[in-house]
Amino acid sequence: MTTVTPELLTVPEVMARLKLGRSKVYDLIRSRRLLSITVGRSRRIPADALSDFIAREIEGVA
Repeated sequence: MTTVTPELLTVPEVMARLKLGRSKVYDLIRSRRLLSITVGRSRRIPADALSDFIAREIEGVA
């Protein structure tokens, strides 16, 4: 059985995946460390952008 990952994530979904609070996620978006788009009045984070962010953070530690 395959799991389908949504292409666009909500802020609460990103919060849960990164185990961060809402303010921190919005700080990452505001500082452009985490890319996002606006759909109507909603903020969405592409799944690829989240993966890229995590990869950059790992590279920064190593």
